[in-house]
Amino acid sequence: MLTILVAGAVSMVITLLGTRYWITFLHKRAYGQFIRSDGPTSHAVKRGTPTMGGVVLIFAVVVGYFVGHLVMWNAISASGLLLLGLIVGLGIVGFIDDWMKISHARSLGLGSVAKFSLQTVVGLAFTIAALQFPDGRGVTPASTYISFLKDIPWLGLPVVLAVIWMVFLIDGFSNGANLTDGLDGLLTGSAIMVFVAYGLVNYFQGNHFCDDMVELNCYLVRNPTDLATISVAMAGGLVGFLWWNARPAKIFLGDTGSLAIGGAVAGMAIMTRTELLVLVIGLLFVLEAFSVMAQVGYFKLTHGKRLFKMAPLHHHFEMIGWEEVTVVIRFWIIAGVAAVAGVCIFYGEWVLGS
Repeated sequence: MLTILVAGAVSMVITLLGTRYWITFLHKRAYGQFIRSDGPTSHAVKRGTPTMGGVVLIFAVVVGYFVGHLVMWNAISASGLLLLGLIVGLGIVGFIDDWMKISHARSLGLGSVAKFSLQTVVGLAFTIAALQFPDGRGVTPASTYISFLKDIPWLGLPVVLAVIWMVFLIDGFSNGANLTDGLDGLLTGSAIMVFVAYGLVNYFQGNHFCDDMVELNCYLVRNPTDLATISVAMAGGLVGFLWWNARPAKIFLGDTGSLAIGGAVAGMAIMTRTELLVLVIGLLFVLEAFSVMAQVGYFKLTHGKRLFKMAPLHHHFEMIGWEEVTVVIRFWIIAGVAAVAGVCIFYGEWVLGS
């Protein structure tokens, strides 16, 4: 437990204090965000705001994780290292995208095909590695079964299909988080709730993991307590970052942070055997991604008509007259209710099964 708390506290302190110096560094080099021309006109004032704040967040999470283990002298785990690798890998993809926007002075970075391809490569590396490294019980960090609250016994997949499914989750949630990151503090605040929820799930699994199957209602998960360490480190780092990202934002996460956050959520779902439950816990990311897919599909089917005034979904509400801060707070409420609902579903299954 102390390892988890230390990791969260260290990560929060690093982002709370370190982001200030990162903002100064970026300002001196005029590394600012470029705003899409077809967006709400109120966003024009955000042009030039420093971006790539995800660099500080990722650094804070990695340092927090290792400091937590060092202080308590606990062994690191395969699951923890793999999840950190996924976070850093997708962060690098996002950094490349952010850097191309800055260096070319435009709101678009990597092309969609190139960006998706790099995300998929990182996802493939993670999923293939996560199916290795069995522990003493033969449990690997990831499973070839589709899961809800645990692995679903009758939904086992061949390895190739299992890898495709997991990469789909990683690509989907990393892009969903990226789409959510469009208003000051929106992604940061909602992601805090998601990682707190997963911290609770992970910690509960750690207290009820299957130890030689002595406990009937238990969780066959590898290193759940170590996953809780990363969950809390992510939540703590985001709390510190929100100080600077709340409206009016002094810095943005950028794709560096948003892709890493979404990938972390998907990786957490895969490793905790809650792949379908994440659709509840991370509902806001799902809604934002779905709004874009629905907008594009409706546009093509109706030959130019729009389902929403603008996608992703948060921009639609801005376009109908909601203030930005109103959209953010109401979307936070949705994210919070969804996270609580996900934890209640998870815990409710355990109570009913006991």
